[in-house]
Amino acid sequence: MTAETMLPEPFADLEVFAPKWCLETEPERYDVRLASTMDELQAFYDTALPRAEAAMTHLDQFDLYDLPEKELNLLRLMFALIVITFPVEAFRQPKVPDTGSTYLAKTIEPGP
Repeated sequence: MTAETMLPEPFADLEVFAPKWCLETEPERYDVRLASTMDELQAFYDTALPRAEAAMTHLDQFDLYDLPEKELNLLRLMFALIVITFPVEAFRQPKVPDTGSTYLAKTIEPGP
């Protein structure tokens, strides 16, 4: 018996990250970022970033507002990649440096 996958088959290499990062909202993704280690963020970044263009090309085949579940999860995974790029590329820590208890809160979500 095969376990159910969350992502389209061409992105099986990203499946290991799906349960943690395919989250519906920005606040959920941000909370996971803050709770993650830099090693976890770096591993996700190193694996997902080279696949981002292929993911976008794949998603472009579908209507953004009528994505199948696996494609919606792939989109959410790419949203999560965006959330972790600054910590990996610039901050070198999960939270924004020198901000104390400041918290980022978005008022709208990216589509769909």
